Amino acid sequence: MTTKDWLEKDYYAVLGVKKDAAAADIKKAFRKLARDNHPDRNPGDKQAERRFKDAAEANDVLSDPDKRKQYDEARSLFGSGLRYGAGGAGGSGNVSLDDLLGGAAGGFGGAAGGGFADLFGGLFGGAGGSPGAGRSRGPRRGRDLEGEVTVSFAAAAEGVAVAVPLSSDVPCPSCRGTGARKGSQPRVCPACQGSGTASRQSGGFAVSEPCPQCHGRGLVIDDPCPDCAGSGRGRSAQTVQARIPAGMADGQRIRVKGKGAAGSGGGAPGDLYVVVHVLPHPLFGRQGDNLTVTLPVTFAEAALGAEVEAPTLAGGPVRLRIPPGTPNGRTFRVRGKGLAKKTGPTDLLVTVEVQVPQELTAEAAAALQAYVRLAAEPDPRARLKASS
Repeated sequence: MTTKDWLEKDYYAVLGVKKDAAAADIKKAFRKLARDNHPDRNPGDKQAERRFKDAAEANDVLSDPDKRKQYDEARSLFGSGLRYGAGGAGGSGNVSLDDLLGGAAGGFGGAAGGGFADLFGGLFGGAGGSPGAGRSRGPRRGRDLEGEVTVSFAAAAEGVAVAVPLSSDVPCPSCRGTGARKGSQPRVCPACQGSGTASRQSGGFAVSEPCPQCHGRGLVIDDPCPDCAGSGRGRSAQTVQARIPAGMADGQRIRVKGKGAAGSGGGAPGDLYVVVHVLPHPLFGRQGDNLTVTLPVTFAEAALGAEVEAPTLAGGPVRLRIPPGTPNGRTFRVRGKGLAKKTGPTDLLVTVEVQVPQELTAEAAAALQAYVRLAAEPDPRARLKASS
């Protein structure tokens, strides 16, 4: 992709979004175009293939904050056209884009051949200049790479070092980059409608995080490609060691600086972004940064009160006092017994689940009937009857 491409192509129009569109809207628009125009869905349709490639090119620029900023600055600089008056050298006075970017002798920049090409060389990281001009492209930063790992719930909670297999630069030859088994197609995630993000309330604020159903992809693959496991990328033998920090949630990603593709011309390497998939735990769950667990108690313990033990993820159990008359579903907070995060340990949220006996002996049934007579409890459904 050249600087000329950046200036002549309206990537916002390609994706059908406004210039101030949010990143989620850009991603959603690209997903739809890519799905509708994918070669597998339109075999032999050259126009669909062209639209697919144009959408991918536009998304590559607009989905990267740095590239998008540079693209916007370049188009703003040249404003409403590529025709500039030469101011007295004769002729029509119009300068073509190739002249501006190529640094032709006698034009802007003189015989040294610098001109606007040098200006854009800095702006675009060396992308300026016309082919064959003979100048060095300069240092260029390497591309960012992506990887995925799956870890256990306990490993994600405590932090762990993992070997991350890297995706190759080419689409998986079996699924042609869709991630779905041959003959099937991904579908738009019903939970996030293809945006790849979900919102939750935290302290009165709406926090955006990767959609838990599609892990931020915006698409759901019901039948993953067996060769790439649904990633859409070809296999690579290269792995990178990465540290998963304590407290990672399913679908979150980490950045491993400098472990992406190598730069060119002395440029710095890109970064590696690792999406972390966390397996569910048979006992524990998460509510935000806190750990959750359901604790069964007997009817007598809930009614009379008791001291019981609640399990923790790390270490032994903790003693928990259940006060008399505790209702089913009440949640108790045990401070500092949740996840071990950088900012300090979070809390353990213990939710009581009252167990109703399935079978009673004759003596137990008689004792319970005697309790009913002695307690003379009011009808708990009286309010429902009154309002019906």
